[in-house]
Amino acid sequence: MTLVWLLIGLLAGAELSLASPQSGGETSVKILPRPKTKGTISVEEAIAQRRSIRSYSSQRLTDEELSQLLWAAQGITDEKRALRAAPSAGATYPLETYAVTADGVFHYDPKKHALESVKNGDVRRELAAAAYGQSFIAKASAIIVFAAVPERTTRRYARRGTMYIHMEAGHAAQNLHLQAVALGMGSVPVGAFEDEAVAKVVGLPDNQIPLYLVPVGR
Repeated sequence: MTLVWLLIGLLAGAELSLASPQSGGETSVKILPRPKTKGTISVEEAIAQRRSIRSYSSQRLTDEELSQLLWAAQGITDEKRALRAAPSAGATYPLETYAVTADGVFHYDPKKHALESVKNGDVRRELAAAAYGQSFIAKASAIIVFAAVPERTTRRYARRGTMYIHMEAGHAAQNLHLQAVALGMGSVPVGAFEDEAVAKVVGLPDNQIPLYLVPVGR
């Protein structure tokens, strides 16, 4: 176990008050439990079982489950080079990931493997309304929102970088779907929404655009 993961293990579940990279102000930071790298089903089984699920129970996700889902989508898998679970063109990593739950909106920091509070309170109904009234979104235990800072990739690859960003969102979302299956959950990709409305509900900075919503639950 590296020193980084040892510290994460010790701090798992702890809440700190730190400066937010999103707003520059104070925010609550929650260190997530260390993700597992061995599961109970094979990749082949997860692929075979994956379906788009739009009906969820009211049961909340545990910190361990949310940790695993976010790590699969955008977590660090190579600490020395800070490489992530999903491939990125030129390792430019344009994606920013958010979790919307009954407790609020949280930004995922891959380097810290932590959640930073963006908004308090349940905004799932507002997010469903921003997605043209797709009511199942409001009932999901969590909605993982993938946003992007396009300039991180387009300044290197110009117009083609836009395509690379969309590819990367697909890579991350598929990881998330398969991890959900492995955890005994269902998920569904949602691309139908009003960009500005979603950005407002989630509280995205001006330089970020929403790309994908992935409701997850049992």
